[in-house]
Amino acid sequence: MGLERLCGLFGKTRQAYYQSLHRSESTTFIHSIVLVLVKEIREDMPFIGTRKLLHLLTPKMQDHNIKMGRDQLFNLLRFHGLLVRRRHKKVYTTNSHHWLKKYPNLIKEIILTGSEQLWVSDITYVQTLQGFNYLSLIMDAYSKKIMGYSLDTSLEADGPIAALKMAIANRSYHTSFFLIHHSDRGVQYCSRRYVELLVNENIAISMTEDSNPCDNSMAERVNGIIKNEFKKNQIYKNHKDAYKAISKDIHVYNTKRPHGSIDYHTPEVAHYMKEPLKKRWKNYKKSMKTSHLPHDPNHSLKRL
Repeated sequence: MGLERLCGLFGKTRQAYYQSLHRSESTTFIHSIVLVLVKEIREDMPFIGTRKLLHLLTPKMQDHNIKMGRDQLFNLLRFHGLLVRRRHKKVYTTNSHHWLKKYPNLIKEIILTGSEQLWVSDITYVQTLQGFNYLSLIMDAYSKKIMGYSLDTSLEADGPIAALKMAIANRSYHTSFFLIHHSDRGVQYCSRRYVELLVNENIAISMTEDSNPCDNSMAERVNGIIKNEFKKNQIYKNHKDAYKAISKDIHVYNTKRPHGSIDYHTPEVAHYMKEPLKKRWKNYKKSMKTSHLPHDPNHSLKRL
């Protein structure tokens, strides 16, 4: 949004704007401009956190000679009741009590050097007036890009398989390393059709260990972002409306939302970067230990 348009919203001329920077009324006027910019960003990402919001705001504020730090922005949002409250609610969509073969965890001691070396998968629920739908996502662990997704009306394997096919179609790299697919031990991921698709694409299979919720935390986190930062507690009219909205949200996530673990790049940009990504998480202390990706952990795998 240009300066002239912003000034017009508040009945100011450009000259008055610059003069106001040096007068007592400047603070109120500047805050009003920042709130307009916040509203503009939150049209696409209504529940984005303050730190990422500041990252997106900074170049816009620089265009208007406005300086504001994180604490100032936090206080401004709090004063106007615009802080995002986090709600943590866990609904389980995993059934690991089945007879199908479960695969070992291959990602305990690997270091990722680029995109499409490790994919992580998870399923979460979405509410509609017609009942629950189930969102299957596959994310690239290095770039955080959502490679494939599907919204299905049941917890059968059809949804995850559709997401996997989309992810495979969206591949850009075929490195000398084997791509690893990591998931929980849910019956969908252990099903014959899902495993066959992975094997046919020469994708190594990795699964969580029993009773360890941290083993698939990356995939669970991106599911939470899609549900809680974009349409928190949203109940859609039907499957069609839900799919349309979620598809838009995933596009915004991939192309507009900055990610702290990839140096505040968007996943789309990070996916194709040549230089190593710098992680910005303050609590990112336990990174993956150095090791080579497995040569072919499923070489002798037989089809189920």
